[in-house]
Amino acid sequence: RPPLSKEFLTGKADSEDIALLDADDADLDLDWRLGVRAAGLDLRRGSVRLADEAEIGADAVVVATGAAPNRLPGTAGLAGVHVLRSLADAEALRADLAAGSPRVAVIGGSFIGAEIASACSALGLAAAVVEALEVPMEAVLGPGVARVAAGLHGDNGVRLLCGVPVGGLRGHDRVTGVELADGTLVPADVVVMGIGARPNTAWLTGSGLELDDGVVCDTGMLTAAGRVAAVGDVARCRGADGTSARFEHWTGAVQQPAVAAANLLAGATVQEYRRAPYFWSDQYGLRLQFAGRVQQGDELRVVEGSLDDRSFAAVYERGGEVTAAAAVDRPRAFTRLRRGIGRAAAPV
Repeated sequence: RPPLSKEFLTGKADSEDIALLDADDADLDLDWRLGVRAAGLDLRRGSVRLADEAEIGADAVVVATGAAPNRLPGTAGLAGVHVLRSLADAEALRADLAAGSPRVAVIGGSFIGAEIASACSALGLAAAVVEALEVPMEAVLGPGVARVAAGLHGDNGVRLLCGVPVGGLRGHDRVTGVELADGTLVPADVVVMGIGARPNTAWLTGSGLELDDGVVCDTGMLTAAGRVAAVGDVARCRGADGTSARFEHWTGAVQQPAVAAANLLAGATVQEYRRAPYFWSDQYGLRLQFAGRVQQGDELRVVEGSLDDRSFAAVYERGGEVTAAAAVDRPRAFTRLRRGIGRAAAPV
C-alpha cells in the first residue's frame, strides 16, 4: 500500500512493480477465494461463512480485514471525489489527475493527505490541503516536528488551510469545490479525502469476539477466543494495564503476523508484539521517519541538524527517558536513535 500515494500516483511505478506476490510465491500452496466477502465467524463450529454461503472450516482464524477509509456524508456518486486505500482507488485518482490540469483539494493533513499533496506538486498541479486542526499531525509528531512537516506544503507551493472544518462539497454531477465552515470556498476539480479509517469488523458482529474500534486482542495478537488472532489495521492490542491501541502502520502489518502465527501454533500467548510504532513518509523529496509515541509535555531535543533547515534528527524525552525519535533526511542518525525504543517480539 505505501507506494499508492507515492510512486504509483506519480507514474513512477505500475501495478506489477508493487504487487504483493510474484512467481516465486507459487509454492506457498495458497487457496485463494477472491471476489467474495467474509460474512460471519462461527466460533463454536470453527468456521468462516462467506457471502456466497460457502463455509470454510479452520483450526485457527486470522482476522486481517484491515480498515476502510472514512468519507464525508453526501459525497457518494459525485464525480472527482476520491479516497485512497486500494489499487483501484489509486488508478481512479491517477486518471483524474492526468485529465488536463485539475485543481486539487486534499481534505485532511494526515500523512496520506500530505503525500497526495506532494504527488500533486510533483505533477505540477495546483493543490490545497484543508485541515481542521491548527497544526496537522501535532498529536502524533509533537508541535515542533509537526510545524516542520506543515511548513513543507508552503515551501513547495501547496496552500495549507488549518483550523477550520469542512462544511461540505460544492457541485452537482461533478465536484467544483470544498466549502469550509467559515464560508471559505476552495475551488477544486478533484477532491481527495484523507480523514482516517475505520476497522472492517461489521462481518464479525454477533460472533462473540470483543469488538471495540477493532478486534480486541492481547499483546500476542490473540483474542479471548484463543483460536482467533487479529493483525494489522483491524487489531486492537490491549496490554496488561488495560490500555489498548491500534497500530495503523505498514510495519505493524508486516511484523504482527509472525507473532500471531507463533502463538496460534503454541495454543497460547508465548510471544508478545512489543515493537514501538514506526513509520516513514516521503513528502516533497524529503523522508520523514518516526518511531515511538509522543505525549503532551514531552520535550524535543535535536541531536543533529536543525528544524529550520528541514534536515534533522531528534529525540523526545519524558522524565529523562527517550520515548520517541524523529528525523528528516537523516536516516543513519535515525537508525541509531531508534535502537532501544520499544522491544521486538519477546517470550512471555
